[in-house]
Amino acid sequence: MSYQVLARKWRPRTFADLVGQEHVRQALENSLCSGRLHHAYLFTGTRGVGKTTVARIMAKALCCESGISAEPCGVCAACTEIDDGRFLDLLEIDAASRTKVDDTRDLLENVQYAPTRGRFKIYLIDEVHMFSRSSFNALLKTLEEPPPHVKFLLATTDPQKIPVTILSRCLQFNLRQMTVDVVEAQLQKVAVAESVEYEQQALRLLARGAAGSMRDGLSLLDQAIAYAGGPIAVADVAKMLGTINHEQVVEIVQALHRGDANALLSLVEVISARVPDYAAILEELLSLLHALSVRQQVEDAPVQV
Repeated sequence: MSYQVLARKWRPRTFADLVGQEHVRQALENSLCSGRLHHAYLFTGTRGVGKTTVARIMAKALCCESGISAEPCGVCAACTEIDDGRFLDLLEIDAASRTKVDDTRDLLENVQYAPTRGRFKIYLIDEVHMFSRSSFNALLKTLEEPPPHVKFLLATTDPQKIPVTILSRCLQFNLRQMTVDVVEAQLQKVAVAESVEYEQQALRLLARGAAGSMRDGLSLLDQAIAYAGGPIAVADVAKMLGTINHEQVVEIVQALHRGDANALLSLVEVISARVPDYAAILEELLSLLHALSVRQQVEDAPVQV
């Protein structure tokens, strides 16, 4: 069997599997349990935080053969076909490749017809902000008076580009960037399940490198496994990411504090020989200086120095 990348293998398939988006999960679960279903949902947020994942889980919840539920069974034909991307009544569209108004009109031409198999006909439009103005106008006509058997699940990384006339007709959910702690905890869970040995600080570096994206974090973990060829060590991850050891960042700050120019230049020379990512080093320095400033004002502040 061919290898499946971790970001796909560990993609959440139920609301219970979602990590770091409890506010969205609670709202959708309550909506499904109470039967208060809107005809259009808009999921916004940066890349890799779960927009299309939430949309697919929502599609399963709406079309599960056991009934509309916040906990789709995951084993019926509708659930398995949605997971496999072959459910006839779930139309997934990449707006970036269908920006012309004629494409949108062709897409919406069959809205009036009942779903083939599912309870609803669902349009999942990714990167919807890429639609042209004419395409948005075509979509607006359907959103104004949608048939009862149609649901729209829209996803975008740039909601500011979506006309207010569209926004006002959607329930909007902003998916937050993941914190370092949340990403690190998930990476640890995956590493344990995949029987991968690791150093905790190495996972911390990967989580910070993910920059709030769970998908990027899992992709970096995949890369680290390949790079290390064994247990994931801090030194391997630092080389892979182009970062430097935390101890070296502390040494830089200490040299600055002492006013020791020679020691500082020696450190810079050592670091430069590794051809690092200087933007990442500056981010490390800023993070450390911020933590030190907080600790100076509040001695028992929960910050890591």
